[in-house]
Amino acid sequence: MDGHSDFQADILVIGGGMAGLSAATALAPAGAHIIVLDKGRGPGGRMAARRVEIAGQQVSFDHGAQYFTARDPAFRETVAAWEQAGVAARWPAAGEDAWVGTPGMNACVRHMAAGLDVRWNVRAERLLRDGRLWQVEAGETVFTAGTVLVAVPAEQAAVLLADVAPDFAARAASVASAPCWAVMADFPELLPVADTYRSDTAPVSWAARNSAKPGRSGTESWVIHAGPARSRALIDLPKDEVARLLLADFFAATGTAPAAPQHLDAHRWLYAQPEARKGVGPLFDAGLRIGIAGDWLHSPRVEGAWLSGRALAEAVAQERLASTS
Repeated sequence: MDGHSDFQADILVIGGGMAGLSAATALAPAGAHIIVLDKGRGPGGRMAARRVEIAGQQVSFDHGAQYFTARDPAFRETVAAWEQAGVAARWPAAGEDAWVGTPGMNACVRHMAAGLDVRWNVRAERLLRDGRLWQVEAGETVFTAGTVLVAVPAEQAAVLLADVAPDFAARAASVASAPCWAVMADFPELLPVADTYRSDTAPVSWAARNSAKPGRSGTESWVIHAGPARSRALIDLPKDEVARLLLADFFAATGTAPAAPQHLDAHRWLYAQPEARKGVGPLFDAGLRIGIAGDWLHSPRVEGAWLSGRALAEAVAQERLASTS
């Protein structure tokens, strides 16, 4: 494709989370012109971090993924590079193989995105086929590309692909994701609780002293995640009410006397935890030049998203090599 414009690419990646950026990062060295679109205001996705000012100090909350593990050799190599770059560090409180982004979980995603052409705050609304090219409608803007890679949650992929890749859409539609309400609370004094709490049965599935993670600021900031059942029960309530209810759940679960927070907020993740489909891998249609990736096609973890994106990139690279030989 010659004479690229700001809206024309060889490869267009929809989704600037871990899977999409993994694919784009792997494909970039070959010289293809790649554009990544993401509806978020900045790097993060489910590895998001929210910054707020509390008592005159900037405090960051990891309100999405709390940590990640690295077991695959290729991903371990990447995480080691992140550590060397200062954007990841071990967090023993969550386990001997637990890592976090520094100074926030989104640091790793931000680091990956820095070397790519990522268009934040751009929502891909419709996919169309125009001859041998793909068109992606994003508001009043239309992007064109020879290859499109879709790396968004399964529920969103099912809608986006319904008309142009029904088999992929059906695969995405068959995946169910559990929601999760996340509460961000900051207290003026330390709570008499261990740095992490987890339960498979309590209303609160996870809580962590966010301020105890490497590179964090704040005196006593906490992130509290409701379990799937509790999240579903509260799914449509106002976030202020949810925050109060889950904070009470947290104190009850940990046996801690209730304390008044100086900051309290909540965020609803509708597609927080896709059901496990370990080993399915990415899908790529070489004829249509369209592919999909995500943790829902591998394993519901940060590493699963990275591995899925990397495998999709390998499939695309093989197809591009075959088409030029």
